[in-house]
Amino acid sequence: MPAPEHYFSDTPGGEFKPRTISVRLAGRELELTTANGVFSPERLDVGTSVLLSNVPAPPPGGNLLDLGCGWGPIAISLALESPRATVWAVDVNERSLDLVRRNAADLGLTNINAVRPEDVPADAVFTSIWSNPPIRVGKNELHAMLLHWLPRLEPGSDAWLVVQRNLGSDSLQRWLQAELPREFAVLRAATNKGYRVLRCRRRSGHTGVIDLPQPIDEVRADRDL
Repeated sequence: MPAPEHYFSDTPGGEFKPRTISVRLAGRELELTTANGVFSPERLDVGTSVLLSNVPAPPPGGNLLDLGCGWGPIAISLALESPRATVWAVDVNERSLDLVRRNAADLGLTNINAVRPEDVPADAVFTSIWSNPPIRVGKNELHAMLLHWLPRLEPGSDAWLVVQRNLGSDSLQRWLQAELPREFAVLRAATNKGYRVLRCRRRSGHTGVIDLPQPIDEVRADRDL
C-alpha cells in the first residue's frame, strides 16, 4: 500500500468516502461515522473489542488519553463512561481526528479533544491511558511514542494497551518493563482472541507492594462492548 494510504499517515490519500456503522460502546448501541483511510473503517476491530472487554471503569475525572484514536471508539467509550473527565483523542491522521470530532458532536459529547500529539499541553498528565497502539508504524516509532506518553501517567494510575500476540505483545511487555522508569510495573492482564491486554501501572510511591492482580486468561463475558 502506498505510504499516503497508511492509516498512520498525516493526510490519507483517496477521496473521502464516509460510511455509517453500528457499534455497541459503553453499553449503548450507536451509529457512528467512519471513512476510508483510517484504521478499521468497516467495524469495531477485534483488538479494540478485547481491550474494552478487559479494562475497569475509567477514572471519573482528570485527563484520559486515547493514544492512536482512529475514528474514536475508545475515546467515545471513555467520554460516555466518564462525562466529567477530559478525554484526549490523539492521532496523526487528520481524517481520523475529523471523524472523532464529528462523532462526538453527533453524540453531544463535549468532553473530547481530538488533536495531534503536539497539540496536547506539555504539562498535561493522565489518570488513565487506553490504547490500541499502531504496531505497524515500526518498532522505533512505536517505542518512542510509548516512552513519550506512558511516563505522563499520574502516580497510582494505569495504562491499558492491547497488542496482537503474533505482532510481538510478549516482547513489547518485556521491553516496557525494562525501559520504563522503575516506578512502573507491567503485566499481562488478559489474553483473548490472539490479543494480549497489557497493564502498565505507575506506583504511587517508590516503595511498597504494587496492587496488581493475577493475569486474566479469558475475556469477561458480562462486559458490554
